[in-house]
Amino acid sequence: AQTLAGAGQADGIVMGPVNSEAMATGGTLGVLMNSKPGERLLTVFSGALRVTHIFDHVYLRDVCAQLTAPLVTQSIRLTHEVLTGWGVASPRIGVAGLNPHAHGPEEDAAIAPGVAAARAQGLDATGPISPDTVFRHCIEGRYDVVVAMCHDQGHIAMKTWGFEGNCGGFIGMPYLFMTVGHGTAFDIAGKGIASPAMILSALRQCAYFAAGRGFLPAPA
Repeated sequence: AQTLAGAGQADGIVMGPVNSEAMATGGTLGVLMNSKPGERLLTVFSGALRVTHIFDHVYLRDVCAQLTAPLVTQSIRLTHEVLTGWGVASPRIGVAGLNPHAHGPEEDAAIAPGVAAARAQGLDATGPISPDTVFRHCIEGRYDVVVAMCHDQGHIAMKTWGFEGNCGGFIGMPYLFMTVGHGTAFDIAGKGIASPAMILSALRQCAYFAAGRGFLPAPA
């Protein structure tokens, strides 16, 4: 699939559920995200809530140590450029703080100046916004996407708001790449009770993005 997409013979890839233990055993875990910080960002989608993560599977202590203003600016710019290319006109980007009420050394040294630099480049970015409210603001339509600092910050909000039917994608890849928001669920395999909602959402969102039609419309 990667070969086809890389050669321009496929408009996008949708990856089904994966088992992290099996991938680790096979030596393929982390291959997709084997990049420098800010080059490829995981973005998850569930209705009105869309979240890009600057850091994915990174220890919290390392998030604090590695977060810089240029990285914040780069992540905002990448989010803007990719979403614009996928048909989201003038995306409004809310940027989460890292500490309670967005007050702390990371906000002062990295997030606030990173957002200011992005705004100076003409990007519609706002932040740092208190991480306990910014996701609700996105759901209510104030922003089109939230740039979160780390994995659990964005994933907890996403999986609490709309776990059923959510999907994800990697931005910054050389081709459109979407996936589901869950694993292989071997505990229910073969029982006929697994929901197809997430793989259907990933397929539909991939098709919408490939056609330049932006986000999926809200369910009727």
